[in-house]
Parts: sequence; structure tokens; C-alpha cells
Amino acid sequence: MKLLFKQRMFSWLDSYDIYYEDGSVAYTVKGQLSWGHCLKIFDPEGYEIGTVKEKVLTWMPRFEVYLGEQYIGSISKEFTFFKPKYNIDFNGWQIQGDWTEWDYTLLGPMGDVLAVISKELWNWTDTYTLDVMSPDDALYALMFVLAIDAEKCSRD
Repeated sequence: MKLLFKQRMFSWLDSYDIYYEDGSVAYTVKGQLSWGHCLKIFDPEGYEIGTVKEKVLTWMPRFEVYLGEQYIGSISKEFTFFKPKYNIDFNGWQIQGDWTEWDYTLLGPMGDVLAVISKELWNWTDTYTLDVMSPDDALYALMFVLAIDAEKCSRD
């Protein structure tokens, strides 16, 4: 299952549209005014289904993910000098990526590939392709991609 993650060009707060391969809307993401990033995820009918929220006043960037109102996990950046590294606290998931932070892979607890994320270059806004192996993991993979993109935006 492939998803296209595209940031909206003219938006005061972080806003993204996520599309299926056929061009139909899979999710809409809207940034909320808050201290730190807070991204609300909506299904095509407009119902809020998830949240990615930055924890403030932490040594290294950390984001919590919520399914509805229920906390389900987090992602935090680890201290490194050259290659960025993230630690995911969710179902034994791991992340491996390249030094550019444009291409990375989400792995399951046994090292199985859950999703492959790649940034498309030469677009006006951030655009990623998410190739998710199981549709059941699509929302979770999206949440972690949103957190990494928000962390990169804060750093830049």
C-alpha cells in the first residue's frame, strides 16, 4: 500500500494531505497552535483519529503519539554527531535511515520491513512516499513520519 504525504504550501501551521495511490484522500493532518508541534490526524470523513504531540522542555526532541485520546507510544531523537538516530517506543518497532534523513525504513520487532519512506526531491513542499506493507500499520507509520518531519522542521 502506497501513500503520498504532501505538505500544504500556504499554511500558517503544519498542514498535510495524505493520498492513496489512486489520488483519493487517505488522511488530512492539521497543525494546532500550541507550545511545540501538535498535529491532529483526520480520516476522509473529518473525524479525528490520531495526534502527534511534541513534548517540550526535554533534552532531546521527543514526540508522543495518540490513537484517539489514548497514548500508544513515542519517538525520540538520540544524541549523535553525524547520522541522526531515533528511538521508537511502540510495539518493538525500530527505524533505520540514511544520513540525509530523506529515506528510511520502519522495522518490526523481528527486523521485518513494515514501511519504507522516501522523500521526493524537487518539490515546492515536503513530499514523501510511504510504502506500507500492511494497511493496518499505515496510520502508525504516518504518525512517526510526521514526528520526524516536525523534528527536522524545528531543527532547520
